Amino acid sequence: MRRLRNPIREYAWGSHMALAELTGRPAPTASPEAELWMGAHPSAPSQVETEAGPVSLIEWIRRAPEAVLGRATAQRFGGELPFLFKVLAPRRALSIQVHPDAERARRGFERENAAGLAVDDPRRNYRDSNPKPELICALGCFTALCGFRGHIEVVEGLERLGVPRLAAAAGELRAGGEAGIARLVGALLARDAEERRSLADEVADVVRGRESESPELAEIAELSRQYPGDLGIVFPLLLNLVELAPGEALFLGTGEIHAYLRGVGVELMANSNNVLRGGLTEKHVDVLELLDTLTFREGPPKVIEPGEDASYSTPTPYFRLERLDTASGRVTGDADRGVEILLCTSGSVHVVREADAQEIDLERGASALAPSAAGAYRIEGAGVVHRAGVPH
Repeated sequence: MRRLRNPIREYAWGSHMALAELTGRPAPTASPEAELWMGAHPSAPSQVETEAGPVSLIEWIRRAPEAVLGRATAQRFGGELPFLFKVLAPRRALSIQVHPDAERARRGFERENAAGLAVDDPRRNYRDSNPKPELICALGCFTALCGFRGHIEVVEGLERLGVPRLAAAAGELRAGGEAGIARLVGALLARDAEERRSLADEVADVVRGRESESPELAEIAELSRQYPGDLGIVFPLLLNLVELAPGEALFLGTGEIHAYLRGVGVELMANSNNVLRGGLTEKHVDVLELLDTLTFREGPPKVIEPGEDASYSTPTPYFRLERLDTASGRVTGDADRGVEILLCTSGSVHVVREADAQEIDLERGASALAPSAAGAYRIEGAGVVHRAGVPH
């Protein structure tokens, strides 16, 4: 069992308070802190605390992949940790985005490598060759846009908005059904930059003073302040507005459109940093690649709560998330499990290895690596732990 030192990523949409408070550092911070990463992604790997000093988790796994990952995980995923665990802290909205499946990620990564783009080149869509299904689990209240509303609901929302250019598009959508959603999104995002800007400004003017009419108009007004001139501000009328309570989660499969608006949550995903953006961002936007990746499916998303085994049910083979509350009694880790990362999100706990009583204390915001070879362990104390692992 080893404690981890985890990198914090500073992005403009991050919080000056949330991650500092979680990890017990002074707040507010000088720069916005957006994400705390726990994993072995090449962009920002965790460091394993050892007697000789910190060692990159990538190197730690490379030295003994089966001992760290477990034989089955090491063989299935080529000796690499298959997931990336994060704490996400958006103070303002993240981009409207989708993530690729395995084949698209592989082809895209190879294509951009062949074009001579450095891995950190801002023009890249693909920073690795992995897919990126993900799960977001709220630590506090968490607000997101996720999946397309029914097309009639979109039509009615656009018509009530009262912007003639959007009302005309809504009329075409009324007759087009689910296929019309794809045409509408394409028509919005494919406009030239000046037309997108003028339409976004018109929408911002129309909603000003109307925030109390609906949560969607309130979100549009807020987004127009965060991203002036960005046509992504219209998307609260196209996508489902979701308010997660603490402990609730959303699973986003590859191709599912979403945008996280605000809150603090733990996020677990395949070990990837591939993002295709469509708006609400100053970063690279590739409309054609995004449209080609999008799944145009109507309907509200499924909000997930932990089952009797404390885990969040998802269809992915890359990760498994559990929310463990030690107030309900002692929590254990199986002897035959694969690799796990433990994050204490409330209170404090003691992680005790059964074989030799080796103990690690985890305060709020601290994390530990539980290698497969460490065997069975128990978690005691008064706290909540979010545990990331691989499905058995």
